[in-house]
Amino acid sequence: MNWKIIAKSLTHKDMRGRILAVLGIILVFRILAHVPVPLGNPQTLHQVLQNLFNSQNTPQLLNIINVLSGGALANFSIMIAGLGPYINASIIMQLLTKAIPQLEALQKEGEFGQKKINQYTRILTLPLAIIQAVGSIYLIRQAAQSIGGVGDITANAHLAQWILMVAALTGGSMLLMWLGELVTEQSVGNGISLLITVGIVSRLPADIAQIFSTVVKKGHNFVLSGHTLPFNKSGLIAGLAIFVSVVGVTWLVVMLNEAARNLTVNYAKRVQGNRTYGGITTILPVKLITAGVVPIIFAVAFLSVPSFAGQLLSGSSNAHWAQLGQNLVTWFQTPSAQTFATEGLKAYIYPVTYFLLVFVFTFFYTSITFNSKEIAENLHKQGGFIEGVRSGNQTEKYLGKIVNRLTLFGALSLGLLAVMPVIAQVFISANITIGGTSVLILVSVALQTLRAVESRALMVTYDQYSQPDFFYEPEAPADAATGGRRLKFGPRLLKRGKSSKD
Repeated sequence: MNWKIIAKSLTHKDMRGRILAVLGIILVFRILAHVPVPLGNPQTLHQVLQNLFNSQNTPQLLNIINVLSGGALANFSIMIAGLGPYINASIIMQLLTKAIPQLEALQKEGEFGQKKINQYTRILTLPLAIIQAVGSIYLIRQAAQSIGGVGDITANAHLAQWILMVAALTGGSMLLMWLGELVTEQSVGNGISLLITVGIVSRLPADIAQIFSTVVKKGHNFVLSGHTLPFNKSGLIAGLAIFVSVVGVTWLVVMLNEAARNLTVNYAKRVQGNRTYGGITTILPVKLITAGVVPIIFAVAFLSVPSFAGQLLSGSSNAHWAQLGQNLVTWFQTPSAQTFATEGLKAYIYPVTYFLLVFVFTFFYTSITFNSKEIAENLHKQGGFIEGVRSGNQTEKYLGKIVNRLTLFGALSLGLLAVMPVIAQVFISANITIGGTSVLILVSVALQTLRAVESRALMVTYDQYSQPDFFYEPEAPADAATGGRRLKFGPRLLKRGKSSKD
């Protein structure tokens, strides 16, 4: 990362304007995350939701939605749905592109085809936002009844209020999608990913405060060399363990995110007329985690179905169905240290199922995003071949074998990152909302944004290197670039179209 070029680019008005525009959009997003949904008494509802998310029995789905929405779910804000509908629409369009030949042909048309697919994604986001808005209200109502200890929060809501609530949540989701695209237009990073990252970062102060409160709470003070320190001994040890774990997990996630197998690709020489093409060697990187965090999102969505169905069945008048619903709720809730001690093997149903779903979906999504057959065909058409491997079917089999081996390790790593908060809650009596998944998002988006900023900085400062005397004297000979003349440091920049004699 060239920090000097980034710092130099800040002297340009265009670069400063883009960064200030992005910061302004982020500020608007954070303000909207605290605008409550028009339902009942907002203060009472806010307190109920705070108690809900401080409970150790909070469903994992609610925790992830709350983190990705920047705390909007805990505030019952109009941003509850967040970017979830747009992300789901993007994933669905990716799957449909591989399944429908017309969409696949449209994707290959370049920029025009990509714009059409993006337009279809926006259109699909609207019905998904409506569905998720209704589902979020029902999900919060069920959780508030079972965990929050309150009645139906929508009991007194009539049809007009329901329409107003759904419209507010849908409008908030569509507005957030528009803000994300505005950030993307500034060419300093992906707007959708950046807003998700801002939502995760906004939860860090609350989590740090919660950890700090366990360190300084009264009782069992820490004694060092005869001096009593105002720190709880067990809390201090837990805090230090969390700090070391965060540093270690961050380092591990950076390594996993950047890890790739570089395959050497050679291009044969081709002569067309008086020109010679090819004859070069490049690198084909195959990432260790090609699927990113999408498998975890899929796994959480599927894992929430049994718990949600159990909450619906538990209210049935049939004793058999009610018992089945209660069992589903018990089996698929986030386990705690007490659950592992009392429930026995039943407490391991949730983390084991979570791990297996992440593992399976990693292979599934990687097979969609990395098409070995298509890459082999493109290399064959361009006259390229992997070193030591024949082009065609042999290249396809070789790429498939490499990807499967890398995905095996990547799937195991993603599964461990996903269940890490569940494992940590066995030893810590706090509800951990930011785990390996959030760290993976933070690391990948931070690296992606820094690369985009550096690329934009190079474009902004490129005109400085086009001046005739930036490196050499105006009277420098033509062979100066080959070492015939020394570089001139501290040059006098000239205006375009004028020489130093003017």
